[in-house]
Amino acid sequence: MVEGVVVALVLLLALAGPFVLYALVRAEHADREEMDRDAAERAARRDTHEKR
Repeated sequence: MVEGVVVALVLLLALAGPFVLYALVRAEHADREEMDRDAAERAARRDTHEKR
């Protein structure tokens, strides 16, 4: 009986895991800031301040 519960739990996690990951990725994608190419280049340059 206990083995059946363990197997059922493992199968449930194996089937539900990818859907949970998919939902998390979709939620992260929805919060992303959209910008045009010029704004993206300016943001990328601000991220790399190297002193030479």
